[in-house]
Amino acid sequence: MVKNTVFKRRSASICKRLLLPFAIVVLTPLAQYAQAADDYIAPAADDVAPAAGDIAPPGGNNAADAVVPAAGTTSAKQTGKDNKTSEGTAVPDQNLQRITVTGSRIPRAQTEGPSPVTVITGEEMAARGFRNVYDALASQTQNTGMTQGEDYGNTWQPAANALNLRGLGPNHTLVLINGRRIADYPSPYDGSVNFTNIANIPSVIIDRIEILSSGASAIYGSDAIAGVVNIILKNKAQGVDVNLRGGTSERGGGNNQRLQISGGGSWDTFDGFFGFEALKRDPIWASDRGIMDSYPSGTTVSSRQNLLTGQYLNPGCQGFGGVFGGHVSSPKGKCITDQYYNNYWTVQSQKEDYDGYASGTWHLNDTAKAFANILFGFDHTQNNTRGPSFTSPDFYNANTGNIERWQRYFSPEEIGGRESNNSMYDETTWTGTVGYGDKFANTNWDYELAYTRSEYASDRKTHYQLLSGIKDYYLGPQMGEQDGYPVYAPDASRFDRPLTSKEWNKYSGVLDQESKSMSQTYSFTTNGDVFELPAGPVGFAGVAEFGKQSYFITPDNHLSDGSFYNTTPSSRSGGSRDRYALGGEFSVPVTETVLASLAGRWDQYKFSGRSEEDITYNTGLEWRPVKSLLVRGSYSTSFRAPDLNYLYQSDTYGYYPAQKDYYGCAKGVDGACDQGRVDYVQSGTPDLKSEHGKSWDYGIVYSPSSNIDFSTDFWRVEISDLLTTVDVNRLLQDEYQCRTSGDTGSYCQGVLSQVQRNPAGSTVDPNKLQTVHINAINAASERASGLDFKTNARWSAGNWGDFSSMIGYSLVLSHYYKESDDAPTINLRDDYTQSWDWRSKVNGSLTWNYRDYTSTLFVTRYGSVANAAGSGRLTPWAVFNGSVRYQVTPRASVGLTVNNLLNKIKKDDSAGWPYYPTGNYDPYGRMWWLDISYHFG
Repeated sequence: MVKNTVFKRRSASICKRLLLPFAIVVLTPLAQYAQAADDYIAPAADDVAPAAGDIAPPGGNNAADAVVPAAGTTSAKQTGKDNKTSEGTAVPDQNLQRITVTGSRIPRAQTEGPSPVTVITGEEMAARGFRNVYDALASQTQNTGMTQGEDYGNTWQPAANALNLRGLGPNHTLVLINGRRIADYPSPYDGSVNFTNIANIPSVIIDRIEILSSGASAIYGSDAIAGVVNIILKNKAQGVDVNLRGGTSERGGGNNQRLQISGGGSWDTFDGFFGFEALKRDPIWASDRGIMDSYPSGTTVSSRQNLLTGQYLNPGCQGFGGVFGGHVSSPKGKCITDQYYNNYWTVQSQKEDYDGYASGTWHLNDTAKAFANILFGFDHTQNNTRGPSFTSPDFYNANTGNIERWQRYFSPEEIGGRESNNSMYDETTWTGTVGYGDKFANTNWDYELAYTRSEYASDRKTHYQLLSGIKDYYLGPQMGEQDGYPVYAPDASRFDRPLTSKEWNKYSGVLDQESKSMSQTYSFTTNGDVFELPAGPVGFAGVAEFGKQSYFITPDNHLSDGSFYNTTPSSRSGGSRDRYALGGEFSVPVTETVLASLAGRWDQYKFSGRSEEDITYNTGLEWRPVKSLLVRGSYSTSFRAPDLNYLYQSDTYGYYPAQKDYYGCAKGVDGACDQGRVDYVQSGTPDLKSEHGKSWDYGIVYSPSSNIDFSTDFWRVEISDLLTTVDVNRLLQDEYQCRTSGDTGSYCQGVLSQVQRNPAGSTVDPNKLQTVHINAINAASERASGLDFKTNARWSAGNWGDFSSMIGYSLVLSHYYKESDDAPTINLRDDYTQSWDWRSKVNGSLTWNYRDYTSTLFVTRYGSVANAAGSGRLTPWAVFNGSVRYQVTPRASVGLTVNNLLNKIKKDDSAGWPYYPTGNYDPYGRMWWLDISYHFG
């Protein structure tokens, strides 16, 4: 065992000393001089549109018909060989298959349509240093919104990651797998809205990801307001591929290993594919990073405060000398440490995942096929955000005659190590589809019948919650009341020393919450040519769907029976709804250079004993005056049915961990000027309406040669009847304005009714904030606009190999939000007190293929964002990733990937610890991975 450990350490040392410096020497100079850019990715090799530089007019490609099911489900394959010669020069392909591209259900011979679609392949994900599917999607320039997730040490979604296209919120992006809906994450984002988790989809099974960043409800129904992300999985392979990867972070923590196995084949009338990924990742603790390895302002270890005078009773801290690594001192009468938050905070969650996928297609005859696939995952995540603590009720101390409040924060030494305090998430998810596709007899019309069911279950265990007996241990039995305060005669000696392990185990327990969600859909789709026009056939696609969604959150029963100390009773949340949909879409070649599209869809949702109906439509126009130029535009309406959580949530109590109390600060309330805890209560509202949206896209695509292309698009989105909970920061700002100005209008009356405080004449803590109420309402409106630019270039350097590059840019031109008709309009783009989203984002890559080597440099440049204090903006930030791959033999290859080549961490000290902008950037620094791949068969 010792020898094996030594060998592992020596191997890791050799890798760091030889391979890591090589990567840094080769790739870092490129990073330092690279120009930042966005992300345009050409179509996958087996889904090729017309040859580069030939943006074909409608009806001009003699396209063969293809059986294509729901949008993006299966792409028809190109016949013959790849349409590039060995020199990389494009040659005309006279027999292109029509394919289905996200944003339409009608097969077409062009990947570019009336709305922009970005495509990224599985191979490009690996080359650009993306650790997983979320990394690849989050790097897209359209993803300008800040989100919470597993990589940001937050309290909401430590086991999940979400997208925020256009900064419109995770619940306004529809995520599909193989063109089909999947179950929402069972716990709501930010405690409010339902969303789709993309943290547990293994990259080994990804064929490509298509991103439509505009409204598409007329095609896909509810949720597609900001855009659609269609994750298309592989369905074919020859042989078996094995990849083994290991890596770490240079600054410490985050060691990880990954095994991927995928393969498949074709046997007579059957095509099969499978993929499996096993991942293990260590956490990164705040104490692993120098910028936050201490909390200078200190955290209370033990304090006893006289509430009438505000003074602390100084007991001395001799009893706590052995906890928090000996970092305990006693300024101002209380024992404090600078080692609390950094020891109890994971900035990267600990993970252990086992995810897999299998698919099969049976070709029953020349036109008919049956298919089935299943995606499954078993994931275990641990995170830590703060250690356990005890705060007594305000009480009359019979021993001192004072009204007091006692506080204790428990150390890792008392509870058996900081890992003992981890929250644990055991999650199981699966999505399965079965279907049948064929042509109608004696026609060229395709149809498909399919059933998809998706389930997600999450079991969260929160360690350690204090049991109710802890109060009796510290304060003793209650001896009555004095002036409205409970009377205790506590033994102070118990409070001035650490707990023993036996005492801790006696007075602590585990809270267990179970959450489940489900989505199922029965669908019928069809497509074909209706009739012929002089410029080509009129295409049509139709869809009929019936579906059901549900979610349930079951809190621990012991929350309501008094077993735990200082907890609020909580009841089961959840509900379900049915949905019905009919839709149709036409593609009309008006002339040989003009193609028009029109789509419409009816959706009905039934929930809470009532129904909501919406009709949405989409129009698009494509003009190709010459083969190398496309001028395009689209207009669409969209809607979003109310979040299930907004409809069915029971009274839920929670808190915001870092929020300033503006009015309390002005009134001198202790701690109100700091980023402190604010408690809230939220419950469902069954009479909510659907949201409605409109979106516009106008742009051009220009490909002057086979080796270069450009596109520029303007977009605009408007949302009305927006479902929202009151933003707590904005609510407390408005409360301050209303109270200090004396405004008694309806808006201020509504604001003040949502904030509960101690009376101004209270003996203890006058004006102290107690609770805010943040129920959902259909009151808000939001509008945003911007520009997207992208370019792609390819060239040969002769004996020096081939190069390819891409540059892209997204700029938010405007972003406004209005909470209600009589509320002020908030400028989310420029007001740094209201938003932490980016105003611009640039991506770029440079790839060099030389003999058996392939290297890629990828950069993401983020525009300025608001600092944590809301007092200004942080400067732009760029992150460089690099990868090098060597093909050792035709079957074997090795690769080295380095993320954050320059080993920089974005800092923000405007509001103190943790000194970096959580939610916008990570504090990992340089990370690297070494992998080896081998192909069998």
